[in-house]
Amino acid sequence: MSAKFKPGSPFENDPLAQAILREGLLIQDRFSAPPVYAKTGKGYLKSVGVEEIARIKEAAKKNKP
Repeated sequence: MSAKFKPGSPFENDPLAQAILREGLLIQDRFSAPPVYAKTGKGYLKSVGVEEIARIKEAAKKNKP
């Protein structure tokens, strides 16, 4: 999935805005609204799972000074 800012947008060349957009697109598929709440906009974020959490923790340990 790819998204870009509109040409001429003040965020078009902003590295922070680009990073935020990238992160948002990475987790977009994890948001889930149960059918009952679909009309109200309430929902929840699905768990990434044990394996992904373990990878994140391991990477954080390696990056510690």
